[in-house]
Amino acid sequence: MTHLNRYRLLSSLMTLMAVIPLEAQTTSGIPRLVVNIIVDQLRTDYMEAFIPLYGEDGFKRLLREGKVYRQAEYPFSSPDRASAVATLLTGTTPRDHGVVGERWLNRETLQPHYCVDDKSCMGLLTPEQSSPACLTISTLTDELKVATQGKALVYGISPYRDAAILSAGHAADFTFWIDDLTGQWCSTDYYGMFPQWALTYNNGSDGLKKRISSLKWEPALTTTAHYFVSDEIQRLFKHTFTGERKVRDLKESVLVNDEVNRFAGYCLQQAPLGVDDIPDFLSLTYYAGNYLRKGVDECPLEMQDTYVRLDRQLAECLRLVEEKVGKDKVLFVLTSTGYVDEHLASEAPYRIPSGTFNITRAQLLLNMYLIAVYGQGQYVETAWGNELYLNHKLLESRAMNVSEVLMRCQDFLIQLAGVRDVLTTQRLLQGAGNPRMERLHNASHPKVSGDIIIQVVPGWHLINDNTHEDRISRESYMGFPLIFLGPEVRSESVTTPVTIDRVAPTVSRHLKIRAPNGCSAAPL
Repeated sequence: MTHLNRYRLLSSLMTLMAVIPLEAQTTSGIPRLVVNIIVDQLRTDYMEAFIPLYGEDGFKRLLREGKVYRQAEYPFSSPDRASAVATLLTGTTPRDHGVVGERWLNRETLQPHYCVDDKSCMGLLTPEQSSPACLTISTLTDELKVATQGKALVYGISPYRDAAILSAGHAADFTFWIDDLTGQWCSTDYYGMFPQWALTYNNGSDGLKKRISSLKWEPALTTTAHYFVSDEIQRLFKHTFTGERKVRDLKESVLVNDEVNRFAGYCLQQAPLGVDDIPDFLSLTYYAGNYLRKGVDECPLEMQDTYVRLDRQLAECLRLVEEKVGKDKVLFVLTSTGYVDEHLASEAPYRIPSGTFNITRAQLLLNMYLIAVYGQGQYVETAWGNELYLNHKLLESRAMNVSEVLMRCQDFLIQLAGVRDVLTTQRLLQGAGNPRMERLHNASHPKVSGDIIIQVVPGWHLINDNTHEDRISRESYMGFPLIFLGPEVRSESVTTPVTIDRVAPTVSRHLKIRAPNGCSAAPL
């Protein structure tokens, strides 16, 4: 090729680039819509156990066409729904984003604080006043808003207030959850006016308020996978939703996912999600936990039916989105909040070692010990969960050495029956490099967490007389899946464990935007 021809070719290419809109250049290969699917309590072993009962377009399609990480986990101890969702969207742990759980203790009032409560905001179609003010750093959705100068649309839809708000972030356009009393989809004025189309849905024939009393949950299939269902305990079931707790009961059953799909489908019809080259974000929350938090031994067929129905609900979600946006323009991300075993069945008949640790009594004994050492005073203010809170104002007024006090507390508490370990705030700070200590450190936040964490022996019950809490200590590993499905994603199955803090930077890379400002994890 001569120099003249090369010049002409280069000039033609430069002219072509000049007439292509900037948005088209910058969004090449970027999905028009990211659909973030969070399934509360989803487990890998259950998902795989019921594969023979699935159709072809739900779990099987995700496993066949997606990039599947079969053993995902959270990089901190004892995640719940709120802390899990916050970690998923921020790409870091409670130590940085501030959401240590659905509830924590307000150090000033010594009263429980719900993670998204905010008295400065008004509820829309709900008395609950809410905002994402508890999130101390940016989310993936916030960064998407910044990168698109506010043009990207961000919606969060969840049965639960915490997941709806935390999955939407600070800068979302709309977020919706189901009100516990009325069954209506509701929101907060933090995100602006309630949209007319959502009001129309609530008041129409599809609105949950008008249908809930007629809903029935019965087995979708009569066959079983024989995973944990024996022939001796097979039984049919039929659950209805009536009475004062009907909405709450529905939200702890797989049928609530149908309501999420109904509302999300209507949202996709009415809202301009995924219709242009500016990427948008839709976050959906489903439920796959035990019915009414009962043990699997009490509701084995309900658990099997939960996964059979969830398979169909995921297939419906994929269909709704792809019909609206196009199969080649959507990135799906599916994962779990992790699994929490809250069942308190007696293990005594099986001779499994157990016992009871009463943290209220431990608090009183510790305070008596500190009185004997330092003189009269209320040194231990309260207990919350497995944490004890010291009276820092008293310690400061007496110019007491906090490190010395914490060391004495640790030495005293470790001697109590049922205590596996005692971790003070200072010991957590010194535990870098120890994986178990690192997970505990990541789960705490200095502004809301206790001064002393008591680890109860596995199998023992932790009881709090004041809060009527009774929970069993378990540290069993329970993996859950992380699945990416989209045009830029290669089908693959990965068995190496991965942590969920890497999801936000991975999606950021797909969107070609910055990761959240507290995220230091590398993309997958």
